[in-house]
Amino acid sequence: MRPKVGYLGPEGTFSEEALLTSAVPDSVEPVPEATIYDTVMALRHGEVEWAIVPIENSLDGSISVTLDLLADEAEDVQIVGETLLTVRHSLIAGQSIALEQINTVVSHPQVPGQCGRFLRGELAHAQILPASSTAAAVREVVESTGHGLAALGTRLAADIYGGFVVREGVQDRDDNETRFVWLAQTRNGASTAPPLRTANERGGWKTSLVLWGAGAEHPGWLVRCLNEFARRKINLTKIESRPRRERLGHYMFFVDLEGGLPAEQRVADAVADVREICEEVRVLGSYPAA
Repeated sequence: MRPKVGYLGPEGTFSEEALLTSAVPDSVEPVPEATIYDTVMALRHGEVEWAIVPIENSLDGSISVTLDLLADEAEDVQIVGETLLTVRHSLIAGQSIALEQINTVVSHPQVPGQCGRFLRGELAHAQILPASSTAAAVREVVESTGHGLAALGTRLAADIYGGFVVREGVQDRDDNETRFVWLAQTRNGASTAPPLRTANERGGWKTSLVLWGAGAEHPGWLVRCLNEFARRKINLTKIESRPRRERLGHYMFFVDLEGGLPAEQRVADAVADVREICEEVRVLGSYPAA
């Protein structure tokens, strides 16, 4: 029996595409989930061996629900791999329709920001409504008896659910990419690596952290944290703040850096020294970089 992998469903989402293109063929059984939250909870409850979720898009930025889950509700989950997927969005309807006849566009909330020029330029008259995923949006539009509906989704979803592709490639840039992370539950301090098809070809490692501290309101606190990496010549590939959901002005900081734990001593030393400055430093994962 193949191990199961949870992903944001239904069939035809970019998450499914990222799963299928990054895993060794026929090595896992994809399991669609209704939301990103449900995908991560399925992993925590032992219903799947791994989960794959979007974490960052090159046009629209980070996926906040993923970051918040990793920092808060899923402390027993770690990032064990990553993959990059080139994302092409299509405008899909239930039947042939002219752009001027479309009055409602449905898609995952993260997608309209990646297609802003098209929506503002050619569909400025249409309202934008959210769906749980791009594939769910396509399925909803195809099954609807209403008029003037269209979805932003994948060509694969159009093929699966019988949609009509009104326009392909409506994203703002052709190099639009989404970064997906593979997650595993930590057991006895360890986690299982997924069967990624490029696992032996990758050239380096990446470590993801989230940190915060009681001294964050004082001048220079963040600089002191970042200096521990800078003075060891550790490159940071990402830094982003998110509210801690306590009171206004309290933030946590997500950091991605080049290097692996525990193998690279300079990375281990930097993290240890940052712990002396912060109230909390959590390693979200150390994994082969895409």
